[in-house]
Amino acid sequence: MTDSERSADVIVVGAGPAGSTTAYYLAKAGLDVLLLEKTAFPREKVCGDGLTPRATKQLVSMGIDISEEAGWLRNKGLRIIGGGVRLQLDWPDLASYPDYGLVRKRDDFDEQLARQAQKAGARLYERCNVGAPVIDDRTGRITGVHAKLGEEKTPVTFHAPLVVAADGNSTRLSLAMGLHRREDRPMGVAVRTYFTSPRHDDDYLESWLELWDRRGATDRLLPGYGWIFGMGDGTSNVGLGVLNTSNSFKELDWREILKAWCASMPEDWGYTPDNMTMPIRGAALPMAFNRQPHYTRGLLLVGDAGGLVNPFNGEGIAYAMESGQLAADVIVQAHARSSYAQRELALQRYPKVLKDTYGGYYTLGRAFVKLIGNPKVMQIATQRGLTHPLLMKFTLKMLANLTDPTGGDAMDRIINGLSKVAPRS
Repeated sequence: MTDSERSADVIVVGAGPAGSTTAYYLAKAGLDVLLLEKTAFPREKVCGDGLTPRATKQLVSMGIDISEEAGWLRNKGLRIIGGGVRLQLDWPDLASYPDYGLVRKRDDFDEQLARQAQKAGARLYERCNVGAPVIDDRTGRITGVHAKLGEEKTPVTFHAPLVVAADGNSTRLSLAMGLHRREDRPMGVAVRTYFTSPRHDDDYLESWLELWDRRGATDRLLPGYGWIFGMGDGTSNVGLGVLNTSNSFKELDWREILKAWCASMPEDWGYTPDNMTMPIRGAALPMAFNRQPHYTRGLLLVGDAGGLVNPFNGEGIAYAMESGQLAADVIVQAHARSSYAQRELALQRYPKVLKDTYGGYYTLGRAFVKLIGNPKVMQIATQRGLTHPLLMKFTLKMLANLTDPTGGDAMDRIINGLSKVAPRS
């Protein structure tokens, strides 16, 4: 490998939605980008596979073919079940977002984004396991990464003046740069599996707001929700998203709770061990800016690496892609500056942009997480709130972060107003 093949304007570590989106926009703007992915595509990721209109908008912006012919299943909205009530809510009618969501398996969703980044000019290396950062002794800045490439695990060092950490919740790169997780921020866990099911072609995402653990002597209401997403391919993705707000969080075996929850479903849905097509897998959901600063010494954090999962609903893909686009925009502007001081000034804007975009909303989300951690509050909310369709329409907009920033309706103005006045920490 030549020196020029090992160096670039920007290195992006991780080709998930955050990394591939960052690389796509950087390459589109004419920068030389290395996109380093530790596995080979297609590859499995733990996810609900359901995409809201917010994520759909990002796919459209990247020029991805989201037609049904290309294998995408559209959904009209969210069906909410809880407190003995079943409520079907369409995605809101907005100028800023489409009125439909999508479903796509993560094993080839990520590959589509990575290939789109390649088409734009990014240089993708698969089976490239990034280890320690290369740090300039004089400045303390990151100037590249050490990696092991291919089946042979050939040692190679890549160099760039800027590195983007898009390496997910574990983000070894951030840890190596001394950026640790904030314990005062919520953390979630998602567990999911797939079943062959007659419900595979459901055109609504389904969310169960009451998650009961009925395995002990007394029933326990857990801080989280269950989901059922029809995949359109003969299977349903069935899973749980749970928040770590309770003291018993670490003791619980979420795989067993998912099994018990599935066993409580109607028999004709087919959520039985015999119909399970994949093992139960779990993943962490890092929420509400749980790793900061988002820029320091040449390193920018995007997606899960920066804790960008929405604390209201556990959605990560839309925010991974949006943060990738925001980071790319900042980097492109910084790259065009003529002096080091000017470039640094431009890069320091990135954490501010994130806080302006999400800070107030995530603060509201953290308050929400604390509230639903209380079983009594959760019970009252599901039993009384679900019987008011107008209130639930407002809740859907709030939970999914779907509002028009200008010219929206009264609900939009309330949600936007609350997000503006909440602290942006």
